[in-house]
Amino acid sequence: MDGDLIREAFLGFFEGKGHQRMPSASLIPAGDPTLLFTSAGMVPFKPFFMGEQTPPRRRLTSSQKSFRTTDIDEVGDHKHLTFFEMLGNFSIGDYFKEGAVAFAWELVTQLFGLHPNRLYVTIHLDDDEAYGIWRSQIGVPPERIYRYGDQDNWWGPAGAEGPTGPCSEIHYDGGAEKGCHNGRMVAVDTLTGLLRQERDGAPPQPVPGCHPNCDCERFVELWNLVFMQFYQDTAGNRTPLPAPSVDTGMGLERAAVILQGKNNVYETDLFQPIIAQASELSGYPYGADAATDFALRVVAEHARAAAFLIGDGVVPGNDGRGYVLRRVIRRAIRYGRRLGLNGPFLNQVVEQVIPRFQAVYGELAQNREFIGRVIATEESRFAEAIQSGLPLLEQGFIPLRRQLQTLAAEQGLNGHRLRETLSAAGSQIPDWVLERLTAVLSDRLPEGVEAQRQFVSALSAFETFVLYDTYGFPPELTAEIAREYGLEVDLDGFEREMAARRAQSRGDSGFSGAMAMEDFGEGGSQFARDSLVLPNAVVVLRMDAPEAEAGAGRQFRIELDRTPFYPEGGGQLGDTGYLQGPNGRFRVTDTQSPRAGRIFLHCVVEEGDIQPGDAVRAEVDAGRRQAASRNHSATHLLHAALRATLGAHVRQAGSLVAPERLRFDFSHFGALSRDELLAVQSLANEKVRANLPVQSAETTYPEAVRQGALAFFGDRYGETVRVVTMADGDGAAPFSMEVCGGTHLGATGEVGTLLVLGESSIGGGMRRIEALTGPAAEELFIEQSDRLSRLAQRLQTPPAELESRLDSYMQETEELRRRLAATTRAALRAEAEALLTQAVEVEGVKVVCGRTSAAAADGLREMGDFLRDKLGSVAVMLGGVDDGGRPLLVAMVTADLVARGVNAGALARETAQIMGGGGGGRPDMAQAGGRDAARLDEALAGVPARVRAALTA
Repeated sequence: MDGDLIREAFLGFFEGKGHQRMPSASLIPAGDPTLLFTSAGMVPFKPFFMGEQTPPRRRLTSSQKSFRTTDIDEVGDHKHLTFFEMLGNFSIGDYFKEGAVAFAWELVTQLFGLHPNRLYVTIHLDDDEAYGIWRSQIGVPPERIYRYGDQDNWWGPAGAEGPTGPCSEIHYDGGAEKGCHNGRMVAVDTLTGLLRQERDGAPPQPVPGCHPNCDCERFVELWNLVFMQFYQDTAGNRTPLPAPSVDTGMGLERAAVILQGKNNVYETDLFQPIIAQASELSGYPYGADAATDFALRVVAEHARAAAFLIGDGVVPGNDGRGYVLRRVIRRAIRYGRRLGLNGPFLNQVVEQVIPRFQAVYGELAQNREFIGRVIATEESRFAEAIQSGLPLLEQGFIPLRRQLQTLAAEQGLNGHRLRETLSAAGSQIPDWVLERLTAVLSDRLPEGVEAQRQFVSALSAFETFVLYDTYGFPPELTAEIAREYGLEVDLDGFEREMAARRAQSRGDSGFSGAMAMEDFGEGGSQFARDSLVLPNAVVVLRMDAPEAEAGAGRQFRIELDRTPFYPEGGGQLGDTGYLQGPNGRFRVTDTQSPRAGRIFLHCVVEEGDIQPGDAVRAEVDAGRRQAASRNHSATHLLHAALRATLGAHVRQAGSLVAPERLRFDFSHFGALSRDELLAVQSLANEKVRANLPVQSAETTYPEAVRQGALAFFGDRYGETVRVVTMADGDGAAPFSMEVCGGTHLGATGEVGTLLVLGESSIGGGMRRIEALTGPAAEELFIEQSDRLSRLAQRLQTPPAELESRLDSYMQETEELRRRLAATTRAALRAEAEALLTQAVEVEGVKVVCGRTSAAAADGLREMGDFLRDKLGSVAVMLGGVDDGGRPLLVAMVTADLVARGVNAGALARETAQIMGGGGGGRPDMAQAGGRDAARLDEALAGVPARVRAALTA
């Protein structure tokens, strides 16, 4: 059975058992900010297991694209993968352990035809129920049922929180000749006893034999049956789920190994065409050498993973998903270089991925051009990173570390010697890096020779971070090269630096990672989509704020049996409006839906009170709703226009739909040109003028996807979904077709005008467009027109001639600047000539120091260059005060005096300390600054003494 037949056989088997086949979701989890990627088959169904949504059927089956980051560094061995397909069957409150076990055994022994004697079963240490089912109902002998602890046989949650429970696995025995311990198996009771002792706190003991979870190549984990019983929150607390459920996962790749009689996943038809391409490009045959086989596997696996990630809208970046993709691509390139592939090659490998999988995953063919462009650009960027970062590492940081090691071993390392060594580190390390590195290493300088040897045996987190953040040099490559020189890398410290950067990015993004499980009690609310006013809605629940006080201004939440208020979702803000009850009037400030079927109105008392059972008049702010609907329809137009202009790889990554404006985030690899942005705006407005009908209809999620609806972000999808379509009425393909629960216009013409304000990067291969529509766009036009008129009046020129008038002013201003600069240089030259006469001799050495009128470091350096050239052998220290009132220093020392021990960096730093500042630089030139300009003269007066101290040290 090839991979396609295995996939289809599995799905067909469960369809015959009453399961609904579900399409594979994107590798980017929809509506789940707790996950970086879709890492398991159950991820798209988390809201069903958690009781947040109603599934289309209680039995589901799917083949889900999955990606896990944990095994990236292991890829290349016989079993680890990043991207894989997970075949699964799911029971949401239907059958449980008995049904799952019975289906699994029937499929593997009858449909797949595997002999029962080759199958071993694993269960959780405490799962006696599962043991009884396997032993008594299926008939698996007790010597083939192994128990393991949480690490091996407890699954989940997928992400920071979610469903979890014990699991039971089916392992295939490939034969004793592939195993360890000369084919001897450890007895079930022996292994169980060892694991229970370890769980009770005993140290781990060697296992005297092979077993299903052994790390040799004898056993292949074929299928994992997860028994979902609990919900685990972010604190690790577990509570029972509303109904016990089943989640199973069979890796297609591992199933193919067994059913095709191969030794590992790379020998199956799922990888062989890709391996063959990498082998042909490199000239190394597969199977001839262990080292080249490892490299070929890395290239093939990462090429496949990169194609699927990019096909789902992930693009390389410096954090999050983009960073993972970049890491995968660059690891493939690194191993390609080991195969002699020093030029661009990865695109040619990816070209074998797409035809192998495009029949099942059409997005690969649809985004073929974009995938190739991203890969090619990343290969080019990595070549630049190698070219710029490698010299800094191999000719800067590593030789520096060698010098420090020698110094620590021979003389010991103190702060003075450390600074001297760093100052003489050479031109490969930029000044700003040296300055920061001095502070980093000085802060960490330990005592004792042995401690110092350990201290200088590893590159610091700062060095690794500079290579990555400034030069794009991957930390994994830094660590690999450093190990070749006998050095370690502080990767834990680097991760802390990255975590701080990611935390800052998350803080700026406005997205939250929490999914609260608040108890709202009994209730439920029906959204009356087609009404703005309901005269007789009934209050079914009231929840007061803890700090609520009696009287006007009191805040609370209520739930109505039916509500015209749209709750925030899909980027659209919640409705506002009013409630009028028999005993009072209340202003609705927001509408939220924290869980499916529950809609809460956030209210402020204007007068009176409200209680459950009251009949109220519920009235939405119609103008605000209309404005929000206008902007929501405009986001759909923008989305479609972006995809039409840039390509089908563009995918929504978030939005804000407010009454006054809209924001649309999307995946794209680079900034839009002015022409592209204008084309997007023009196409969207063309469809506005066409006044396309905006129609909506309810259907199932699989049917919506089959029809071609886009469903990339935000809402979790329940039993039915709403599909919003914008299309001509003549049967033409829709311009826009999306799964969306928001409110919309009746026709695109009601948008009025769509005005794009701008486009920018929000990191990680994501872009953002901000826009206005309708009256807001008109107001901006008027405002901009008025501004032009005011400018024209001030410049006393017609608006049509504003550009030429401004050009004239700019030319005049530039000429004045040039004259002022020439005058300033002449004045500083005169000051420098006057300083020549003030040179003093210290221990036979000329020293020039003085306060100048220079207000910038450039001017001080020009004066220093003049004095050094005139005197030939001199130590110079010049000071000035910038426009902000801060003192500046520039020190210069000629080479002959550097050889005698005078160091410009040390001189500048010590002088700046008197003014409460600091600085440094090279031995021949440095600059510094301070905080107290009143002490500048005092600081300069001490320079001759500091030069004397350096000469006589």
